[in-house]
This record gives sequence, C-alpha cells and structure tokens, in this order.
Amino acid sequence: MRIIETELAGVVIIEPGVFADERGYFLETYNRRRYSTVPGLEVEFVQDNHSHSKRNVLRGLHLQRRNPQGKLVRVVQGHVWDVAVDVDPGSPTFRRWVGIDLSGENRRQVYVPPGYAHGFCVLSDAADFEYKCTRYYDASDEVGIRWDDPELAIAWPVAIPVLSDRDRRNPLLAEYLRT
Repeated sequence: MRIIETELAGVVIIEPGVFADERGYFLETYNRRRYSTVPGLEVEFVQDNHSHSKRNVLRGLHLQRRNPQGKLVRVVQGHVWDVAVDVDPGSPTFRRWVGIDLSGENRRQVYVPPGYAHGFCVLSDAADFEYKCTRYYDASDEVGIRWDDPELAIAWPVAIPVLSDRDRRNPLLAEYLRT
C-alpha cells in the first residue's frame, strides 16, 4: 500500500497492493489494521454506499454540516474525476481543492476527511463509485456548494455536466458560509 499526501491536510490518495496473474487480480480495499496506520485514517466506518452514474454526471459538491462524514472513496468500474474542497474559513488551505483521477484500472482510493466538500464527475460511459463513511447519512444535515462557483474555480473536465435539480440549485460558497 502506497500513501500519497495532497496539498490539503488529511486528504490522501491510497494505492493498495494489487496481486495480479493470468486469472485476474486481487486487492484488499479496506483492512482496519493496515489503514489505521495512515495518519488521519484512525477512524471507524459505519456505512458503505455505492452509486452508478452515466457519462458527464457530476455529483456534488456535498457535505454534512453538523455531523460531518469522512469518506474513503474508490471506483470499481469506469473512470471519474474526484474533488475535495476545503470549506473551513479557519484553514490555511480554505477554498483550495484537489482533483484526482480514480478508475477501475488505477484502483486508487481517496480519503476525504470530515468537513471537506466532495464531488465527482464521470468521464467514462458509466462508473460504479463506492464510499465508506465515518458517520451515517443524514438527509436533514446534508448541504451543498455549487459545482461551478467562480470563487473556487474548479477545473472540471466536463463541459456540460448532467446535474440533479438539487445540485443545480446549490448555493455559492459565500452563501453557504452565511447560513
């Protein structure tokens, strides 16, 4: 397992060991003992989620405000561009973001700590995206930030994304911070 730190505190890329031969491959997608040695990943996961999305679907930017979730994310099949955004005004990296290619082929994972906004867009015909969460999903606590907020200037690799009505109506970061 290889750990790659990003410029955002706690956001790490994990490249698990892959054992491949002529039959296919095997990898451990999570092992509490091994993953708890990664700084910031000494957490307990309580919920697993799986989403299936078509090309150009953009989901996000999402987070929970009162019960923030840490998320360990990966792509089982397909290709996505995954984004974590620091939305903490007290942080030295406030408003900064990282974008990471995740695919069924590169088998990378990303840990997004609690308090970061998170989203992804699908670059393949379809993608199966899985994430382990440190807190249960709470629809009454979920908030969003506009994917195309000019203050964040995220360089999404999708020109015309397919969005949910809710994601289309998400507030700008400045509005989110006033609520």
